[in-house]
Amino acid sequence: MLGRRFGDFETAEDAVQEALLAAAAQWPHDGVPDNPRGWLIQVAARRMTEQVRSEQARRRREDVVVRQTPADQWSAPSADDEYEGHRDDTLTVLFLCCHPSLTPTSAIALTLRSVGGLTTTEIANAFMVPEATMAQRISRAKQRIRASNVPFRMPSAEEWAGRLRSVLHVLYLIFNEGYAGSAGPELHRGDLAWEAIRLTRAVRELLPDDCEVAGLLALMLLTEARRPARTGPAGELIPLAEQDRTLWDADLIAEGVDLITATLARGTVGPYQLQAAVSAVHDEAAGVEDTDWPQILALYGLLERMSDNPMVSLNRSVAAAMTHGPATGLGMLDALESDARLANHHRLHAARAHLLEMAGDRSAAAESYRTAARLTMSPPERGYLLTRAARLGG
Repeated sequence: MLGRRFGDFETAEDAVQEALLAAAAQWPHDGVPDNPRGWLIQVAARRMTEQVRSEQARRRREDVVVRQTPADQWSAPSADDEYEGHRDDTLTVLFLCCHPSLTPTSAIALTLRSVGGLTTTEIANAFMVPEATMAQRISRAKQRIRASNVPFRMPSAEEWAGRLRSVLHVLYLIFNEGYAGSAGPELHRGDLAWEAIRLTRAVRELLPDDCEVAGLLALMLLTEARRPARTGPAGELIPLAEQDRTLWDADLIAEGVDLITATLARGTVGPYQLQAAVSAVHDEAAGVEDTDWPQILALYGLLERMSDNPMVSLNRSVAAAMTHGPATGLGMLDALESDARLANHHRLHAARAHLLEMAGDRSAAAESYRTAARLTMSPPERGYLLTRAARLGG
């Protein structure tokens, strides 16, 4: 909203952060205002006005600003005017960050930071790169957005194709971070997961005939449906095989199954649809023993041919173990050791531990669980992995 009004995305982001800091300092003492959103917008607008004026004085940008922005738009309006309308600029920011002048990786990283609110550490974890590398990518992306002078608006119909893939990837990563946080004390970040679902619904309203948009929404719904059963009373992680399936959200499952069933019948199948189909197989099984693992293995095989994602290969290895026995899965995991993206990832070692436990090698399984625990940044996951190791006598 501020970016649209002032035409400067990076400065708007900084102003909003300052407004949030001001709220954190003032509201506990003065009380929450009657209109918190209006208060934040007004404070951010004032901060931004001050920043812009400072920049104008220092860099002699006054003439440029006057030409580009009507003078009456520089004052902070009251909470009752346009700022209090129902316009939601989140999608506009989403598509702005996914501008084609950026590489897909930079666009996704910038959007996760600006729209998803993820930290640089969390984004680096998602991309499996060092935090310093990710910080540089985000900084360069902001500079390129500023230099492009791209208007703050939704893309035209001709521009959709160039940005949609990055937009969907961003929403996918935001949801994943919300459903299973890569760091922090909580396993879930419900605000992130539901914001990703909300935004994906909004994209689907704009593109109701896009099968991958529908597939992504179905995947989110089918995955989120299991969230109530993923943690115990103390917040401890409960794996899928041990979850109380009566706690799963039947309404979300029904909506997700109906959506992916209708979408798969319409035409070209993409990666999000295949992942949604895998989730549907899990969600429709009455118990873990009823899971159709051969179907899941086949779906991961198709997905692996479409995507260069090592996590897909990791999941396919587990599905192969569940279908053909742990030895088959362990052999496939051995082949993944050479992939640098997975070599030091805790999920590789956690999967190996699970399959070793299935094979009856308790000592090796315990060691792999401990290795996975050392590598994860999530306290709930670390606690689960160490508990498994202890149960095996490790």
